[in-house]
Amino acid sequence: MRPFRAGFLVAAAVTVFGAVTGREKLQWLAKPLLMPLLAADVALDGAELDPADRALLLGSLGAATVGDVLLIDPDNDRRLIAGASSFAVMQTGYSALWWRRGGRPHAAVAVPRLIAWLGAGALLRAKAPGVAAPLAAYGATLGTAAVLASDPDVAPHAKTVAGVNVPGADPRSRLGVGALLFTVSDGLIVLRRLFARGERSRRVTEGVILSTYAAAQYLLADPRAHAKVAVAVSE
Repeated sequence: MRPFRAGFLVAAAVTVFGAVTGREKLQWLAKPLLMPLLAADVALDGAELDPADRALLLGSLGAATVGDVLLIDPDNDRRLIAGASSFAVMQTGYSALWWRRGGRPHAAVAVPRLIAWLGAGALLRAKAPGVAAPLAAYGATLGTAAVLASDPDVAPHAKTVAGVNVPGADPRSRLGVGALLFTVSDGLIVLRRLFARGERSRRVTEGVILSTYAAAQYLLADPRAHAKVAVAVSE
């Protein structure tokens, strides 16, 4: 395993542990390291990247770093909105990457995500109108990125099930699952914001949010998934 990605896994584990146990200091220590570690991996292992793709990927990870710091306190609505704005920049960068790699929207992939986005927006307007508009706007960027990442043409030699690539040795085939995990993570943020009341349930939910988020970024930010000629490797 590449050293910076190994370091990312350690930092992710510490971040999740800090969230579940309520040790915020651990999150402040480990969470800001997550995206810089992936960026370091891009710098070290991204020789096959087109310069424009490298810039998009590093810029996306930089925006995600800002969002990570802002969302260490996910119960502060001002920080939640600012964090969502940072992640919207990241999702836009990812969308540009996958468009350049041949990803295009298809109805079979886009329609379920559109329905989910409309449902989440309606729920937010009813339960949390103060954050509904900015989070819905972020959701649009998330959905766009997820649709493009899930296009089977992004990994043309991968097996597909229901129009979605099955993860395999080709790193490109893992992008759809990464986007799905990101969607799950962000969906849980909405559910936590609206329905989690007890301290224990909020901590556990935050742990799941961070776990799915870290797994998503691990798959999505792999430079080998964005190389001109993808390198099939197992890690």
